[in-house]
Amino acid sequence: MLAPSGLDRQLIEQRGGGSTFGPPKSRAGRRIVPFPAILQADLREHLERLDCGQADVLVFSSPAGRPMRHSNFYRRVWLPAVAKAGLSSVHFHDLRHTGNTLTADAGANLRELVDRMGHSSTRAALIYLHSSGERQRTLADAVGDAARAALQRPSNQRKHLARMWQDRHDRQ
Repeated sequence: MLAPSGLDRQLIEQRGGGSTFGPPKSRAGRRIVPFPAILQADLREHLERLDCGQADVLVFSSPAGRPMRHSNFYRRVWLPAVAKAGLSSVHFHDLRHTGNTLTADAGANLRELVDRMGHSSTRAALIYLHSSGERQRTLADAVGDAARAALQRPSNQRKHLARMWQDRHDRQ
């Protein structure tokens, strides 16, 4: 894993021009977010190419290693990358939605999603959580597998499970 840095700051674009580093919006924003090992070699190589003798090198920066304004990033980095990938109508913030959905699909629970996204509440995390037809199919198949396994149990075990469910239902 690459060495973590900048855990206590975020880049804030100033209205009149320029940018400065400031604290994250909330305490939950101070975190380490592991990323897939498949990205490490490419990211390490990219950061080494960008190293301008600075202790903290930004992943996306100007040729001089300085922070980029949103408009410059969008025009110089994002649009060419989207075009090269053959994508259209994809916005940078869509990556956050996609990452959260893929993390949930990998089995993360809501607490893990809140922590990973740096949110202070589950409500905020749910905004970035989306379902897909593929995920719904996976869930349906898992329920079917569980039902099939339950039906293959001996009759006395099935009756015991039914009684447990009925007891739980009666208490509610």
